[in-house]
Amino acid sequence: MIEVTRLDGSRLIINSEHIRSVEANPDTVICFVDGKRLVVLEQPQELVGKVIEFRARILRAASCCS
Repeated sequence: MIEVTRLDGSRLIINSEHIRSVEANPDTVICFVDGKRLVVLEQPQELVGKVIEFRARILRAASCCS
């Protein structure tokens, strides 16, 4: 799960496993596997970093508890 910011400034937590693609044209648009789209303030590279950090936290938690 990652936190993103809508254009109106409200925050939303989304499941990063459901992201199909991210476009910048010029606003950043997250395209989900179900076809829905969400326009956010974050830049595409920032979203990539958030997803990587989220997955790294999962791996760290799994390795310390096994």
